[in-house]
Amino acid sequence: MRVLVTGGAGYVGSVSVEALVRAGHDVVVLDDLSKGHRDSVTPGARLVGGSYGDRAFVDALLASTQIDAVLHCAARSLVGESVDDPALYYRENVAGGVALLEALREAGVRRLVFSSTAAVYGIPAEIPIREDAPLAPINPYGETKRTFEGALRWYAAAYGLRSVSLRYFNVAGASAANGEVHDPETHLIPNVLRAVEGRGEVPVFGTDYPTPDGTCIRDYIHVEDLARAHLLALEATNPA
Repeated sequence: MRVLVTGGAGYVGSVSVEALVRAGHDVVVLDDLSKGHRDSVTPGARLVGGSYGDRAFVDALLASTQIDAVLHCAARSLVGESVDDPALYYRENVAGGVALLEALREAGVRRLVFSSTAAVYGIPAEIPIREDAPLAPINPYGETKRTFEGALRWYAAAYGLRSVSLRYFNVAGASAANGEVHDPETHLIPNVLRAVEGRGEVPVFGTDYPTPDGTCIRDYIHVEDLARAHLLALEATNPA
């Protein structure tokens, strides 16, 4: 199938593109390169520079290129930034996301996998979190992801969109070709490694968690495992 990957030049997106190309799929990457990197796009995939929220641009892309399914990885994803500037997150994650859905609806694309977040659950009542746990996000980032998931549900009911949302917390690791390249780096593991090398310090927050030292325990998924999940989810949207 021919897959459009939004944010395919970013960390999670680029490794997912690798998995798709390796599986024999034709991949078109849509990325404005504001956070992604041109050289992270694996050979065999075609990079198109632009924003998924630019309706006219996406309309033209879909008119010129037959797309079977979409992997939507592009989004604003920093909790602190979302609290400081919620308008940015609603504009890009929600308004931009709906613009993408409208372009897909107009072009007849009915398959989408959404790289979502476990932040839609907020503070869960029990761990591990069940998929059917109540959605109660506690920050604009999680709220905008939940809002877009709601749009997917109603687009399915009204327009026949077949979608899967993958909710996960922290991503770590790298493929042989791609890893974390952020400026500034906001993820914990790269910053811990930098601190070990003597390039800065890592603040530790929290003193009252039910752990031996009172600090928080975080769960992680390897980026290649997430890429594989994206691939399987895309294949599962096939109505055949």
